Amino acid sequence: MSVRVRFAPSPTGRMHVGNFRSALYNYLFARKHGGVFFVRIEDTDRARLVENGVENILRTLAAMGISHEEGPFLNEDGTIVQRGGKGPYIQSERLAIYRQQIEQLIEHGDAYPCFCTPERLESLRAEQEAAKKPTGYDRRCRALAPEEAKARSKTGERHVVRHKLPESGETEFHDAVRGHVKFRNDLLDDYVLLKSDGFPTYHLANVVDDHLMETTHVIRGEEWLSSTPKHLLLYEAFGWTPPQFAHMPLLLNPDRSKLSKRQGDVAVEDYLANGYLPEALINFVALLGWNPSDEQEIYGIDELIAKFELKDINSAGAVFNREKLDWLNGKYLRSLPLDRLAERAAPFLEAAGLLEKESDGWRVIRGGEKLTAADLGAVISLERERVKTLAELPEAVAFLLEDVPEYPGERLRWKGQPVGEVLARLDALLETVGAMDAEEFTLKDIESRVKGLIAGNGWGNGDTLWPLRVALSGREKSPGPFEIMAVLGKMKVIRRLEAAKNRLNA
Repeated sequence: MSVRVRFAPSPTGRMHVGNFRSALYNYLFARKHGGVFFVRIEDTDRARLVENGVENILRTLAAMGISHEEGPFLNEDGTIVQRGGKGPYIQSERLAIYRQQIEQLIEHGDAYPCFCTPERLESLRAEQEAAKKPTGYDRRCRALAPEEAKARSKTGERHVVRHKLPESGETEFHDAVRGHVKFRNDLLDDYVLLKSDGFPTYHLANVVDDHLMETTHVIRGEEWLSSTPKHLLLYEAFGWTPPQFAHMPLLLNPDRSKLSKRQGDVAVEDYLANGYLPEALINFVALLGWNPSDEQEIYGIDELIAKFELKDINSAGAVFNREKLDWLNGKYLRSLPLDRLAERAAPFLEAAGLLEKESDGWRVIRGGEKLTAADLGAVISLERERVKTLAELPEAVAFLLEDVPEYPGERLRWKGQPVGEVLARLDALLETVGAMDAEEFTLKDIESRVKGLIAGNGWGNGDTLWPLRVALSGREKSPGPFEIMAVLGKMKVIRRLEAAKNRLNA
């Protein structure tokens, strides 16, 4: 059997990490089995649509490197085009298909028009709640004679179409995650298939589309588990073979509540904007509810595809641990080649006003110096062990991308060191640096010369390296002074040492 799976989001806002996990698991499953991964847009809930919602979904998938074979695609000019032989892939363009299927269900007695007004339904619900009874439709219109229902429909009387469900027995199925599952039919009410505005509900549209688009496996969130018996009964009414179902566990906050916007960022684009790498997010999200049964924690996309199995998805809720994500992202940042890391970091440095993009690299805004990817990588290398995200880099490396850092002169003094002693150290450092060859201003040579200076004069490391570190960075906490010197180069080091002397003399 050829595998066909889908990601079927509603364009009602930015992509929640839970929705992205659905996309990712379907993508991994399709790639694992050499199948087709397609995107379908479920936009039948017209009240909840947001402008550019479809474009946002497609951009987020592209930013995360999740590609599909069929469905809507975003052109470079921002227009949407659909590709594939089983479209349209946008449900609002499939209304005639749903109407045809509804008429078939009504004709066969598996569905019926319901003319109950919203006011009657609201009153019914209030009565049921007051009597502490389960809420649900009382099937009043189910008793209408088919001829009467048909006549009232033809006159244009406002109505919905409901699924006529069995009132006894059980609906059972095998879930790839949860095993054998069964529901009592008498607890299911005759839910709405087609709304009065002519748009289908999720239940009808997803069943019809999954069948016509030949979906073999439905991998979706746990919140749809209780709807599955309705869907299976609908497949039965149509005489169709249902797909295999796999319901993923809920994503939870650390307090075990459902992951929601009220407790922090939940949109994929928020994490990208905050400097998390797509490959780190993929690695992290893949492990939210799926366990490949080994001790490994870092997985590339090819490894995830090779190891992914539906049977290894857990049924218990998965806690979204931000600290784990930070740790993973730091690991990925440190594993990237420096030139590639520079390319990833550059947009954050540009947004912070530190760099300006040019055709052959970047220009440092404070000073005008030009940087290649290798130059920028060297700058970033000093701080990438200390940051968790790309968004933290601008503040971390800002002192390296300015002519002379600003700081109070008092900071140069090591534990109340006399000013004259600090000046003597700076003068000696200037002389040492000035005597070095600019072309061989390497970390090894710098460290050897400066340590030789300290030892030759019988000075302490703290009272020499502290003012050197502050003169170079302006900060109390920074990378080591030798590493900073190697990145800055001879002339910048001299300028910063001179500026430090001026601050003490001011």
